[in-house]
Amino acid sequence: MPIIDEIKERLGDKIISRYEHSPKRMYLSVKPQDLKEIANILFKELKLRFATATGQDSPVGIEILYHFSFDQTGEIISLRVLIEDKKKPEIDSLAPLFPAAEWIEREMWEMLGINFIGHPNLKRLLLAEEWPEGKYPLRHRQ
Repeated sequence: MPIIDEIKERLGDKIISRYEHSPKRMYLSVKPQDLKEIANILFKELKLRFATATGQDSPVGIEILYHFSFDQTGEIISLRVLIEDKKKPEIDSLAPLFPAAEWIEREMWEMLGINFIGHPNLKRLLLAEEWPEGKYPLRHRQ
């Protein structure tokens, strides 16, 4: 069974929407509260590799894309999560599931102001210590 079919079968109604960019590139929108469970299924049960995550400030909230690779076939599955509360954006950290998420979550915390609940070490990674608290370089309006 192709990995995307297995993912759709396993996640069922936890997928809000999906977009197939190409035969090997799929985007799945999921609720923030389901992220940790879904990431655990992809990583530990279906054996996808966590590649990285990207975050951006959008007019409707803070969007995070978590990119997973199924290296056997070259397929990339990206989980799209929208955090609507821009005043207090927060989401469960994936670093406890796989340490590879630790640095990218620190970067998004620092640059976008996202609080990653349960992250083991949220501290500055890129900005100078004198950078003003509460100012996030990748936010449009603050």
